[in-house]
Amino acid sequence: MVPHSGVGTWCQDGFVTGCSIADAFDLADQLPEVTRVNHGRYWRIAVSNQTFGYLWEPTLTVGLKQTIAEQLGLVAERPDTFEVQFTSGGFGWVVVRLGGIERDELAELTFEAWRLTAPHVLVDRRGELLPR
Repeated sequence: MVPHSGVGTWCQDGFVTGCSIADAFDLADQLPEVTRVNHGRYWRIAVSNQTFGYLWEPTLTVGLKQTIAEQLGLVAERPDTFEVQFTSGGFGWVVVRLGGIERDELAELTFEAWRLTAPHVLVDRRGELLPR
């Protein structure tokens, strides 16, 4: 596990504290029925055996499921932090550089990825409660 450096980075929106691998795992683990599987080169993050994220420790990046509109909006707004990963089944996956995002924004994106993937009963039970 890579510790948070506490250094941060400058991006087009100003100084960003950034997130660590531990932050990404912690946010995902707060959501119901999330599992993580280490595949060597990357981690698969899933709910009910459906993938909603991937995490690559060597590059300090996470790939998250989003709507295509959200994917394109994030990449257009902050290409230094976000990039298109792929599209599949009407969803747009976005790569997030952890050093360029604050924890609260990563929480929102992680929650949305989970919500787009989880069974409706879990989503209804969770409501709008973001991980913290």
